[in-house]
Amino acid sequence: MTYDCAIVGGGPAGLNAALVLGRARRRVALLDNSRPRNGVTHASHGFLTRDGIQPAEFRRIAYKEVLSYPSVRHWQAEVIDIQRTEHGFVLRTSSGEYMQARKLILAAGLKEVFPQIDGLRDFYGKSLFNCPFCDGWELRDRPLVVVSDNPGAFHAVKLLLNWSRDVVMCTNGRDILTAEQRQQLAFRGIRIVDTPVAAFTGRNGLLERVHFTDGTHIERRGGFIGPTMLPNARFNEALGYQTAKNGGIVTDAMGRSTVAGVYAAGDSAYVMPSQLIYAAASGSKAAMAVVADLTEEDWQSF
Repeated sequence: MTYDCAIVGGGPAGLNAALVLGRARRRVALLDNSRPRNGVTHASHGFLTRDGIQPAEFRRIAYKEVLSYPSVRHWQAEVIDIQRTEHGFVLRTSSGEYMQARKLILAAGLKEVFPQIDGLRDFYGKSLFNCPFCDGWELRDRPLVVVSDNPGAFHAVKLLLNWSRDVVMCTNGRDILTAEQRQQLAFRGIRIVDTPVAAFTGRNGLLERVHFTDGTHIERRGGFIGPTMLPNARFNEALGYQTAKNGGIVTDAMGRSTVAGVYAAGDSAYVMPSQLIYAAASGSKAAMAVVADLTEEDWQSF
């Protein structure tokens, strides 16, 4: 059986794409390794009618809705290889299964690479996060810390002032700020700590102190970490699509990549901002593009 579209990734982008395609009566293969990036968080925010929902519950509801359409089939498997054929694509999973599809949506998302700081995993998803739009409200008015060795940290600190006026910026020992940026932060009373971070400590997932390699520490009650984001799946060498400097797949406004028949949605395409509702909308657009392109092909071959 040849599917109209194979979707690699079962997060909000892939699921919403599958929903739109299923409702268009298109045959869909949805493949997901069931390792969602937001699995460590207790609640997801910013999605209308689902604000504060647990990620696992969000996925349960989404899969129930998507799989109610008979033309959508789900595999809990990791795609390890994709090859182009005369009629589309052949996908191979880690379990050795093969499937064919006319079109391909890449929506496998990103994985986070964190700095090596003791205790980070104990607090990440509870009082340390990476997206203020997702979790800033829960940390409002607390003394916060931003730990990042990325030049974008300056912008992150400015954004965070929407939720707290007590912010300390930690560069983790990296020279990421210009002299002008340092002056601007100092003028607004924002402390900068250039000493590398050694550890986070606290209780029950709630941050209390940030410790530095020189033996000093500061009291904080939450904060944001700037991890390095990398694609969960890379098929650009096999398929030839173009990627941007940030690792995202280059697409047009509807999710079409630079290679015919290959589409991208969610974090796989734009990397940031990393929000459920943004990813779901991206998946919807990519699915509409797939339906439009399949319709045109079918029309021409009639």
